[in-house]
Order: sequence, then structure tokens, then C-alpha cells
Amino acid sequence: MTAGASYIAAFGRLLIAVACLFVLPADESFAIRKRAVRHETLELLDATRQRPVSVDLAVRRDYEIRANYGLWKLPVAMISNGNTVKNTEYSFLANVLADRGYLVASVQQDLPTDPPLMREVGQPYVGRREVYLRSEANILFVLNELQKRQPNADYNHLTLVGHSNGGDVSMYLAKQHPEIVSKVITLDNLRVPFVLHEGMTILSFRSKDRNFEADPGVLPTPEQTKAGVIEVVDTGAQHNDLSDRGPDSVKEKIRATLDRFLRDSASSELASANTKQPMICNPGDY
Repeated sequence: MTAGASYIAAFGRLLIAVACLFVLPADESFAIRKRAVRHETLELLDATRQRPVSVDLAVRRDYEIRANYGLWKLPVAMISNGNTVKNTEYSFLANVLADRGYLVASVQQDLPTDPPLMREVGQPYVGRREVYLRSEANILFVLNELQKRQPNADYNHLTLVGHSNGGDVSMYLAKQHPEIVSKVITLDNLRVPFVLHEGMTILSFRSKDRNFEADPGVLPTPEQTKAGVIEVVDTGAQHNDLSDRGPDSVKEKIRATLDRFLRDSASSELASANTKQPMICNPGDY
């Protein structure tokens, strides 16, 4: 090994050692651990559609450093916003995902120039298929851009998260591309029926808001939930409280349930992201 190569290797080990200093003990509270999450805003342009797409990225710094060195493959989560709610208003979900080692992309699905969200009774998905197709294109475009920026991530086992219309977008994408989706997490999706596909698990938080009731056939049957791949949680909250706008008590319950779901449904390949078992860093191993 040349002197230059030795220096580079030593410098790399030093960086990893420094990163390990930021791994906090298992008993640290979530509020403290989430300080290690880095947020970044990407203002992208899909030239083929001439459509701007804003993305809020969240990733834990220590896992990001490990991924940059090829020592960790970041699982990927895509969050889709609800109608009239901004993509930046789901940080309480993004931080849970990022804390478990995910690269999280919160996509702004709608623009002020888009037609208003209409409801046509009797039409498939009450006439919103075009909205879902547009949002599907947004997500696929963002995934392509992310792969250019962070190649050391797992883009073949996506976790899709969405609130209201964003939840329907997530279900629709899972139905169209089951080969790349492993988990779907919705908050009061109302139009697109739950997807049942081998190897896919679903968690859905529901509100008590009578103004936002799911269309017939959307929610799973009791038999389907008993199968263990679909979990439905009654939050007792209002529809619009299932975002950063909601009370802390609701968000904390959702965070705790989501954290448990991610832990229990983690594959063996990704289980080391469990921060209850902190990474053991030994720079001499690298």
C-alpha cells in the first residue's frame, strides 16, 4: 500500500470513529435522539413534465456517513402529503423513520396551479385516478433523483407513507408496483382499497372524523386484519390532526406505534437500524 493510500484509509477510519461518537445510548429519549437527524430541502424539476417537485429529506447523520462509506444500505421511505397539508408537516413521522436508519423523502404532491381536488361519485376512486398517476410520476421521479445522490440505499423495498389523499397515493403505488414496496403506512386514506400482496405489510391509522369516512370497500375486512399483515389503529383523533398540526398526545401515540411496527416488521438485513440496540463501532474493523 502506498503512503497516499495509507493516509486515505487512516482518514476514513478516523471519520467513522468520529461518526460513532454520535451514537447515543439505547435509553436516550426519542426527543434527544432525533437531534441527530439531518433535514435538507431539494427543489427539483422534472424536465419531461416541466413540473417542479419539492422534497424534504431526513436522514440520521451517523447512518448517512456509514452509507457514504459503503458500510450501510439505507432503507428508503417516501411520504406523500394530504390535500391542503404541506410535505414539511409530517416531521413527527419522518423523524421516527430517520431515527431507525431510513432515508426519508417527503414529497410535495400538489401545486397551487393544480386543479382542485374533486369528488365524482360513481367513478373509480371517485374520479381521482389522474391525481394518483401524477403523484406516482412524482415519486418515481424523486426515486430516480435520489439514486443519483445516494446510491447506497435500498430502492427495491420501499416504505410508503401517506396522509389522506397521500395515503391513497401510497396504496395506489403499492398496487401498481408491488415488486418494490415492502411496507405501506397510511393515515386516514379514504379512496383506494387496501392492497394485499405477499411480502407486504400495512399499518393504517384511522380518525374518528365523520366528515372523512372511507368509501365502501376501502378498509380491510376483520378476516384480513387477523391474517397479521394488515394492522388498523383507531387514533380517536380528527382527520387533520394526523400531521404536525395535531396535538402532541396524538402524535406521540402514533410515533410509538409506528416505531414498534418498524421494529417488528424489519427484515434481518435492516434490523440493525433498531436504535434500541445501538451500533457498536470499532474503527479497527474497517
